[in-house]
Amino acid sequence: MNPFFRPLLIGLSLVMPIPLYAQMPPRPPTGPPPTGHAAAPVDFTGNWVSVVSEDWRWRMVTPLRNDFANIPLNAAGSQLGKAWDPAKDAAAGEQCRAYAAPAIMREPGRLKISWQDDNTLKIVTDAGQQTRLFHFGAPPANDAATGERDWQGYSTAAWEAPPHGSHPPGIGLGVGARAGANSRSLEVVTTRIRPGYLRKNGVPFSADTKMTEYFDLFKDPDGVDWFVVTTIVDDPRYLTAPWVTSTHFKREKDASRWRPTPCSVM
Repeated sequence: MNPFFRPLLIGLSLVMPIPLYAQMPPRPPTGPPPTGHAAAPVDFTGNWVSVVSEDWRWRMVTPLRNDFANIPLNAAGSQLGKAWDPAKDAAAGEQCRAYAAPAIMREPGRLKISWQDDNTLKIVTDAGQQTRLFHFGAPPANDAATGERDWQGYSTAAWEAPPHGSHPPGIGLGVGARAGANSRSLEVVTTRIRPGYLRKNGVPFSADTKMTEYFDLFKDPDGVDWFVVTTIVDDPRYLTAPWVTSTHFKREKDASRWRPTPCSVM
């Protein structure tokens, strides 16, 4: 080798990566995976109040009969919705049909969020007095996910990275819920939901419904915590397309305004 090139080659070897070394896979993690609580990159626990920044006419009052606007119902769903009979629901003890998982976060009211255990995040609502459980990690050995259906179904949860950088989303009508977040997000998938209503005026969802939610936590300019939940409802039986909503919640300092109320048909 020409002595002139030897120092040059030695210098390049110090700054250029060795391909074989660079392509070595990372070491697998040791020990059990962290629990959902231990892995939580943000804290959703506490007291929250819903802020109705969209769909006021369908959320603050019971919509008029046959008002199915903004929901992509197919013919079968529309026909079933037109047959809505609140008196019949009340007589049958079905007052909670509009408080099931696909609708409960749209109810005006307050939430209490806490950890039931290290792998179960719990949301309790004052409207309808419902309890949602978000399960992290592998399904239980007894396969509770295939048990009897109830209004809140069975929800699996996982933490995910923010999709659009680190700028918090705005607050208000028409703002895209997933425009960004200053924290990681919680993804929840819910199935095995007892059939009910997407709105109180009888807009139906079926037993085939699958719901995906993304919870994004951020602070407003005054430093107050908010979260927005983007909800995607898929129902091949009654919807022609997924129904997507975004719902805002603001943190409260305590539970002094907590007002539990039972389910109602109107």
